Amino acid sequence: MASTSDIRNGLCIDWEKDTWSVVEFQHVKPARGAAFVRTKLKSMTNGKVVDNTFPAGAKIDEVRVERRKFQYLYEDESGLNFMNNEDFDQIVLDKKLIDRPDLIKEGMEVDILYHAAKNQLLTMELPQTVIMKVTYTEPGLKGDTATNAFKPATVETGAEVRVPLFINEGDLIKIDTQTGAYMERIKQ
Repeated sequence: MASTSDIRNGLCIDWEKDTWSVVEFQHVKPARGAAFVRTKLKSMTNGKVVDNTFPAGAKIDEVRVERRKFQYLYEDESGLNFMNNEDFDQIVLDKKLIDRPDLIKEGMEVDILYHAAKNQLLTMELPQTVIMKVTYTEPGLKGDTATNAFKPATVETGAEVRVPLFINEGDLIKIDTQTGAYMERIKQ
């Protein structure tokens, strides 16, 4: 049993008959009245995000979460298929459990989170960044580099990313999986 002073980003808690992860939090001490903790919680079972306020010192049920390494194999009509890297068991995940399913490519290693006490699958996490090859983008106009302009580009998984004008087809780019934003071009 933890209290509100233990709240931090990434903490997993049992609340309202579901398992939640703390996305954001803020300790607030108003001039009048009792202190409280304002949080943004994300459900680990269905992806729903809610705002909640806990009074200072309130007890919360902390959840122990296990991370297991899996490799993405392929997608079929039942969902996305993954293989456990340790015992080679395969599981199928629904796309709704994944934040950015368009940034997963075959052979990629991901973390799948399990509720340790219940051995229940919660969600899947992508690595912080992925490197993808640009398969289609309009050519940039010569000399149009003075502005900080972006254009749409399609990467090898079919995801669309906004990239700077100097990016061409065949370039490798690094993408932030949290926001889906272009980070940098990778030299080949």
